[in-house]
Amino acid sequence: MNNDSGSKPAVRVRGLRRTYGTGHDAYEAVRGVDLDVPAGSITALLGTNGAGKTSTLEVLEGLAPASAGEVSVLGLHPVSDRAEIRRRTGVLLQRSGFSGDLTVRETLRQWSGTLTNPRPVDEMLGLLSLEDRADVRMLALSGGETRRVDLASALMGDPELVILDEPTTGLDPESRREVWRLVDGLRERGATVLITTHYLEEAETLADRLEIMHAGQIVRSGTPTEIAKGHPSTISFAPRPDVPEDLLGVRRVIHEHNRTTLETSALQDSLTELMAWAQHNEVRLEDLDARSPSLESVFLAIADGRDPDPSPLEVGSL
Repeated sequence: MNNDSGSKPAVRVRGLRRTYGTGHDAYEAVRGVDLDVPAGSITALLGTNGAGKTSTLEVLEGLAPASAGEVSVLGLHPVSDRAEIRRRTGVLLQRSGFSGDLTVRETLRQWSGTLTNPRPVDEMLGLLSLEDRADVRMLALSGGETRRVDLASALMGDPELVILDEPTTGLDPESRREVWRLVDGLRERGATVLITTHYLEEAETLADRLEIMHAGQIVRSGTPTEIAKGHPSTISFAPRPDVPEDLLGVRRVIHEHNRTTLETSALQDSLTELMAWAQHNEVRLEDLDARSPSLESVFLAIADGRDPDPSPLEVGSL
């Protein structure tokens, strides 16, 4: 794989807007997105429902023009230079649309005929653990097996840039981790990977950088650690309405889902005071769980409209 992009980002987006319809019926799905995908990295694009993630990907893939803004993919324009970009990229869509009447081997052989320098079909079968299913028709595959065929086709051209849209949907946990190892290997080979996923653990495990979209904009950007900075830790246990709410560091006390949860900016101090209160009052805190800030807590706060407005220093800079 030859990646000569140097320090320039593989994908660079400035002020991207995507509008559907016109006049009073117009709907702006993407509202001024700035995005860099560093060359040779794995970047995860996450989004709440209706965030504009798919609309953004369609522009990057050259499937639709931007309504406004500047977009560069491998230094090229995604629409006017689509033929050149297509030769150097591998794209995994949520649905591939391969014929159900062909076998797995026939499908990959047919796909290889569309590529400039494809990797051997047998190599791809082995890479995705599909050897035993090579002569099975596509319509007879399970959802997870079909997804592996999709992934094999996306990687067959040894691409510089790989765009993976929900790559592990339908896979069991073991197969999902096989895909994770494969994606990790792409980075080691020098490829740039842009991945979308609903699995937050997947994003935390794989990505060097996270971009979180909400309501058509990127609202948080940085490493998992940078993104979690400033969000509260939590202490939760079986319902205890009598727990004091003035413990050191506690911002909020929540009673829901048959749990009491304390949100705190000082996990150790709050936990120490809580345990002292419990000991003094001879209270046993059942199912006690203490956690530092996580990507899940940040994502849920964004979805619920509770995300604080972080400074650029807290989330990294584009």
